[in-house]
Amino acid sequence: MPQLTSLRYQLSYWEHASFFSDIDIIIIGAGIVGLSAALRAREKAPNAKILILERGPLPVGASTRNAGFACFGSVSELLDDMTESPEDEVWALVERRWKGLQRLRALLGDAAIRYEPLGGFELFRAEEAERYETCADQITAFNQRLKSITGLAETYQRTHEAAADFGLKGVRYLIKNQAEGQLHTGEMVRALLEKARAADIFIYTGLGVETVHDAGTKVEVETTLGWSVSARQVLVCTNGFARQLLPDLKVRPARNQVLITEPVKALKIRGAFHYDRGYFYFRNIDNRILLGGGRNLDTEAEATSEFGTTPLIRSALVRLLREVILPGQDVGVAHWWSGILGVGRRKRPVIRHLSDRVVAAVRLGGMGVAIGTLIGEEGIDELLR
Repeated sequence: MPQLTSLRYQLSYWEHASFFSDIDIIIIGAGIVGLSAALRAREKAPNAKILILERGPLPVGASTRNAGFACFGSVSELLDDMTESPEDEVWALVERRWKGLQRLRALLGDAAIRYEPLGGFELFRAEEAERYETCADQITAFNQRLKSITGLAETYQRTHEAAADFGLKGVRYLIKNQAEGQLHTGEMVRALLEKARAADIFIYTGLGVETVHDAGTKVEVETTLGWSVSARQVLVCTNGFARQLLPDLKVRPARNQVLITEPVKALKIRGAFHYDRGYFYFRNIDNRILLGGGRNLDTEAEATSEFGTTPLIRSALVRLLREVILPGQDVGVAHWWSGILGVGRRKRPVIRHLSDRVVAAVRLGGMGVAIGTLIGEEGIDELLR
């Protein structure tokens, strides 16, 4: 039997008339950006016919494949960002991430997304004392900048003694971010899907898009099944896959590899942990450790939209798990997967008119949980302006 994705056919009269006619807005991508955009569109256009097209059975990319960090930047990550972008631009993006997190929580509720305000921790091993000192020197200044954003007098705090409490080995320094938390990304997307369907938004999964063409009075969207559908306006929210559809956009894919362990007895880890400028990360979830990252070990190979894992990064993640996170514990890896981010030289998102009736809202820079809701809403605002 041929697979559905290999089929190419034309819509019947009935299918076109009942499902794909008189469309006001098509949103491409059913991740956090696309779903948030659709909900915003419903607020602004109560009577509009809104469709979301998604090529996977679930959002394919990063929305249901990330670590679920409700974060906005560790000290070393922000310092690293400031080597590529002006400082004011970095702080403006931090503020947008913070606002995006609050918007997401208000939209869905903490219970629905299993939000836990456990804090974030950046760890430094003994041989990384110089990097730690560079970060520690910035804590006071960073807290002053963040006070007007988070409302906390001390967003970042030194908390070295907690390394032993968490059972970490070889970690000499810890910097805690009191304003960070974590959530369940599967429950987050499920809540968004339920909210969108309740708002009379049509969501079609397993339906990819090959081209988008602004024909003047309408936008033609050609699907991977061989037929086209038209709408008055289109918003593209495909993030890491954006360049496949829109090759001129300055967005490149970045693969992140992730593992989750078998259940751990008496697990001490609680919170969202960052390491090496945010390139590695881990957290507790359901008495397990979720650990991912490492794309900086092979940047060129990981600049791909292909899913999968590699021996180099798998071994680095397992070594970090065995040597630092769960030292002396024989805990197995239950599952591996990967997600595709949308990145650029700078982390500023792209919200741009591609024509009068087509807008792109992409390039979340690995911070989709934090900023995705805001970018979706801003994308729709730009489209409907």
